[in-house]
Amino acid sequence: MTAKVYFADMHCRKQADNKTAKIEKLCEAVGLKNILKRDDLTAIKLHFGEMGNDTHLRPQLVRKVVDLVKQEKAKPFLTDTNTLYSGSRRNSVDHLNTAYAHGFAPCTVNAPIIIADGLHGLSQVDVPVNLKHFKETHIAREIHDADSMVVLSHVKGHEMAGFGGAIKNLAMGCASFWGKRAQHQTRVSMNHDICIGCASCAKVCPAHAISMTKDGDKKVAQVDQSKCIGCFECITVCEPKAITADWNTELYDFVERIAEYAYGAVQNKKEKVVFINFVLSVTPDCDCVSWSDAPMIPDIGILASTDPVAIDKASYDLVKQAQSIAPMENNGINIDKFSHRWGNTHGYRQIEYAAEIGLGSLDYELIKI
Repeated sequence: MTAKVYFADMHCRKQADNKTAKIEKLCEAVGLKNILKRDDLTAIKLHFGEMGNDTHLRPQLVRKVVDLVKQEKAKPFLTDTNTLYSGSRRNSVDHLNTAYAHGFAPCTVNAPIIIADGLHGLSQVDVPVNLKHFKETHIAREIHDADSMVVLSHVKGHEMAGFGGAIKNLAMGCASFWGKRAQHQTRVSMNHDICIGCASCAKVCPAHAISMTKDGDKKVAQVDQSKCIGCFECITVCEPKAITADWNTELYDFVERIAEYAYGAVQNKKEKVVFINFVLSVTPDCDCVSWSDAPMIPDIGILASTDPVAIDKASYDLVKQAQSIAPMENNGINIDKFSHRWGNTHGYRQIEYAAEIGLGSLDYELIKI
């Protein structure tokens, strides 16, 4: 079945065509008013950005979505879940402070913020899925219990997933601590010939799985595989790149696990979810990192759909077709920018596998508004 994906490009010469106006037109086209019901407790799922990141979604764009939800007499709240790794969003107190620092205060966005998996990420509901990798998924309780959901996704790259869009936003973003840990299941290994013994990896490891030891006369890092949770934060901070994994095997299964968790996140909300993808500031990294690299392409536009697979496929295709900002063969046109940037990843597999398990359709009609 062909899914409809509505698209607004970034061209604008008057107030009626600014970004907030485009969001309103997209929400009208996708039928937001027919999906939300009066008094729905509506989760607006987004990523507030790690402290230091500045390419996350802008609060004024999120505010527009809030206002449109309220227009339908629903009751919106902004939400995300705590992170598996250490950082500025690992518990709800730090997470809220980060959100406020990035402009998402209730007085600005016109809605409260509820961190969906509780103070330490342990509040969850077990949702049966009976798929290849998981029999059940651990979904954050407040997201699970919401009556409806609007998923706002900043499209970008990702060091492990390759591509981050609606599916990944559902998967990692709607999972509890145990759900995130189940999705990762990836173990790292240390190359002592390269390790310089700086201990940066040990300092950031949230599971205390890395310790410093001696290899002859040299101090090196050692990972306890039984404690490793596969968050890969150690890889992010390791300057000599002494930490690695079996990328081909591990990351292929990883993106399939992501798709299964996305499937679990919406099981109790059939026909009650709207997806909006922002193909703006498409950086190589997730908004989970504490910096923002230069965008890979010019801003493309905003998309809306009720199908998470179709909207991610359309977003992926638009980025592939776009001209690259960085020097690239054929100016980057018709080149997979995500796999080009992260050569070991399988970004498109999460979209393909999500379609295989019935989360949505790869066939879509792109309708420009």
